[in-house]
Amino acid sequence: RRRGVPPPPLPRERQHLPLQASGGKHKGLRAVGRRVEPKTKGTGQKNYLRQIMKLKIQKQGSAIHSDLVSAVGWNVFNELYSCSDDKTVCRWDMSGDAGGKVMDLDTFVTDMQWSPGANKSNAAGNDVFVVSCTDGTFKIVGRNGRVEKSVEAHRGAVISLRWNSDGTALVTVGEDGALKVWSRNGMLRSVLEQRDVPMYCVSWAPDGDQVLFGSGKELFIKPLNPGSKTLKWKAHDGVVLRCDWSALNSTIVSGGEDCRYKVWDCYGRLLYQSAAYDYAITSVAWNPSGDIFAVGSFNALFLCDKTGWTCSKAKLETGSVYNIAWTADGTQLAGSGGNGSVCFGSILDHTLEWDKIAATLEEGTRIRVRDVMSESVEDLDFRDRVIKMSLGFGYLVVVTATQVCVYKETNWATPHMFDIKDVVTLVVQCRTCFLLVNSAGCQLFSYEGRQVCAPKSPGLRPEMLNAQSVALSPDTLAIIDRSTSKTVRFLDTSAGKPVGEEMTHSMEVTDVCLSQTGSTPDRKLVFIDRNRDLYITPVLKAATYKLGTMVDSCRWNDTTDMLAAMVDQRLGVWYY
Repeated sequence: RRRGVPPPPLPRERQHLPLQASGGKHKGLRAVGRRVEPKTKGTGQKNYLRQIMKLKIQKQGSAIHSDLVSAVGWNVFNELYSCSDDKTVCRWDMSGDAGGKVMDLDTFVTDMQWSPGANKSNAAGNDVFVVSCTDGTFKIVGRNGRVEKSVEAHRGAVISLRWNSDGTALVTVGEDGALKVWSRNGMLRSVLEQRDVPMYCVSWAPDGDQVLFGSGKELFIKPLNPGSKTLKWKAHDGVVLRCDWSALNSTIVSGGEDCRYKVWDCYGRLLYQSAAYDYAITSVAWNPSGDIFAVGSFNALFLCDKTGWTCSKAKLETGSVYNIAWTADGTQLAGSGGNGSVCFGSILDHTLEWDKIAATLEEGTRIRVRDVMSESVEDLDFRDRVIKMSLGFGYLVVVTATQVCVYKETNWATPHMFDIKDVVTLVVQCRTCFLLVNSAGCQLFSYEGRQVCAPKSPGLRPEMLNAQSVALSPDTLAIIDRSTSKTVRFLDTSAGKPVGEEMTHSMEVTDVCLSQTGSTPDRKLVFIDRNRDLYITPVLKAATYKLGTMVDSCRWNDTTDMLAAMVDQRLGVWYY
């Protein structure tokens, strides 16, 4: 994997594995996005990768700033704020049109971030952003440009800062080599680390109990608990310039002056290393979904999947991209340019396939559905931009900024629709219902658009749920307890109440998957732990059995009790 071989496993929502066992060999393997095929005659090569999405640069605006743009950030109203070395903060809309100057500053800005504790319902009391400055201060600023507080934080410039996940704490690093944690109101809580060289980047751990930072050529993970040991490893051959830690997949991405970006697990083990590019990597940022991340360099912006592989590259005319910011729904990004411009990009050509149906997001508000058997094509238009879509079991679920539309494969003209208020972060389907996850919690809906229940469980943190930590079947919902990551809880899909016995493993569970056929007594769970070992257990009475080691991904068949998994670079199939 460090050399880029073999190809990384597919995200679960992009897999479709209709398998038939025949003489110990598999037939009909179909992996959407990355296609495994027999060797081409005469070449001895395999076609592993097909582009599954691309980054479209919508606009590169440069008229509003007269100098380098050092930082950008989106608020909950999908307005972009940009900070420049011309000492101004300006506002942009989602289409890339300038909205005018917000404020003037008396110093240079090095970084900025909006408070994650704000949403549209309470934004009036908590809609603020923070900027780090070269004069050693950070400033807490309101949406209207009024400075609420200015704090003397470091000797020399404050280089980078980040809010924690709920906006109650702020971490800063600076030229003086200090790592400091502050309260929401700017009161100093602790000095976590003091080094002899500057720190250029910082990021919170998903649980908020640790801080990742870069200093020199090394990365460090520093626990907030003073008695805990600091994890340290050499990350790059040059200075580490940027780092980001995904809250959903617990994976770290970093970039440095060695012109490479690298992907790490939370224990400092290298998962992927890019080739050396022509210029330094000046920015990295995870998408809020945790499935992809963006990398910025000189006149270039890369879109990569979570394993590190590049899906798309956009050529720019911005100079170095110093900062990247994603919208809360993960559909758009913005980058700050060294020549004073701001670029805006969106994710297009995201394709899902199930059975004979393929659905492609062609524009922000249009999905094209194609039936490969009848060769018919349907264009689905929406009034708002598409945030999420999921295809399976004969239904297409489309989530926009304000609505959910449910289409049946036999009727694309009249979908079932209902309104939503919060941004949906995850959609999971099964044969009879589907799950929506947002900041308020989890809701189960029938395909007629009727809410079935709102599952609740101890340790449930909706903001940390992803496709690997949730599994859904017609009668059971399985969720990894994020408080320990060693426990899997089972809930009834009809009432949202606990069912069976919770399963507790000896180490952290990373992936879960439920069988789709049979009744509740026949329901089985497979899971992958931190060591990449694969286990299976009945749902009603936990009794784990080990199936394999070095497992990358697994999937139950939709219509039969068959399990497929990539085990040590081989495809393994089990029939129950």
